[in-house]
Amino acid sequence: MSKRALITGVTGQDGSYLAEYLIGLGYRVWGLARGQANPRKDRVSRLIPDLEFVDGDLMDQGSLVSAVDAVQPDEVYNLGAVSFVPMSWQQPELVTEVNGTGVLRVLEAIRMVSGLNRPVGGGNGAGRIRFYQASSSEMFGMVAESPQTETTSFHPRSPYGVAKTYGHYITCNYRESYGMYGVSGILFNHESPRRGAEFVTRKISLAAAQIKLGLQDRLNLGNLDAVRDWGFAGDYVRAMHLMLQQDEPGDYVVGTGVMHSVRDVARVAFECAGLHWEDHVSVDPGLVRPAEVETLCADAGNARRDLGWEPKVGFEELIQMMVESDLAQARLVRDYGPVLSGARW
Repeated sequence: MSKRALITGVTGQDGSYLAEYLIGLGYRVWGLARGQANPRKDRVSRLIPDLEFVDGDLMDQGSLVSAVDAVQPDEVYNLGAVSFVPMSWQQPELVTEVNGTGVLRVLEAIRMVSGLNRPVGGGNGAGRIRFYQASSSEMFGMVAESPQTETTSFHPRSPYGVAKTYGHYITCNYRESYGMYGVSGILFNHESPRRGAEFVTRKISLAAAQIKLGLQDRLNLGNLDAVRDWGFAGDYVRAMHLMLQQDEPGDYVVGTGVMHSVRDVARVAFECAGLHWEDHVSVDPGLVRPAEVETLCADAGNARRDLGWEPKVGFEELIQMMVESDLAQARLVRDYGPVLSGARW
């Protein structure tokens, strides 16, 4: 019998790659989605025809219990979140409700459906349902050491990072209190052609494509010196799955261990489009975060050793993939208008 998986955030970058990957492994996969009239749901349905949906909302406990009970999953992947960090200063309460308390609601739904009614202590993987929480390198914030490992202390520098830290610790707490099989993947920045246009890597790749085709004049960026560990989202969903296949639950850092600056992203992206980035990029101080995270770099040694996980796509290959995808989309906009281009991811 096929394994059954439930994914929150299935209409986002990570959720779509994970759904494709699990279906390719023979899973039956459901995505949690709100309501019927949902353009993002329609888009991912076209991309992944075998994906099924169940109604639910991370801010509605009852809907999550109903969804888990209806699907009866073997694995639950909580990827649903308000994932754009700058938005967390504008709407901190919403981000806390979704990214923090939303994790608690999913854990409670699993606990109730699994019948884990009393704390038992220990992390022995009690209950049939295994749970994955999408933690974030943003939890490290003002880093205490570099590179960062599973034991590096957290010092988040945004409401987003604070909410993710709560989600991480409540997952640990349910594992230790109820014996639930719950794990957190502390994922460093991971990108793809499916990344939202508001994120800096996609903002850069899209601008390079549009400037190349005369559809945009310039690109404004914030801190060009911010350094991140960037990888390919399709590689990282493999790590998520591997974490739930282990005999004992555990948390893992996932990243490439290689750092690049925002300036590096711009340079490579514009080179892929046959342009010089300095001719087209301006620095806008208004785009700098109130509390910046300057440097993040993963030590994924435990994931490599315990999970057998390795990233397959390198930094320059990733940026080239994104620029080529955005060039194709920009040509559709130029030649046929935004209606046809909207059929793409």
